[in-house]
Amino acid sequence: MSEKRRSKKKPKAIKLHMSLRKKWEGIVKDVEKHEVPVNVLDIIQVALIDGTSIILDIKQMMAEGVDADEVEQILNEKFQELDEYIVSVDFHVDIKQVENAVQPETDKILKNL
Repeated sequence: MSEKRRSKKKPKAIKLHMSLRKKWEGIVKDVEKHEVPVNVLDIIQVALIDGTSIILDIKQMMAEGVDADEVEQILNEKFQELDEYIVSVDFHVDIKQVENAVQPETDKILKNL
């Protein structure tokens, strides 16, 4: 009888001591990005040759009802217009949005392992 009890015990789960936010930040940081979906952006920071820094609040634009296609069109037009003056462009992503987009697919892939 004691053998039956032992065989019914589930193995202990291995706990990872990394917060979900840190995990996703690491994933996003380590991935080479050539294109970033507009819906996962928080802000875009554009540095110009004269030292000016422009902050484009993408999350705010989307909250005000501008759809992702319009935001992308606006950004493309602005970047083309300012191209010769831009030193760098930093895309700040919303980690929670990335997690929400990627986690369901990751769960599907890993569920049978």
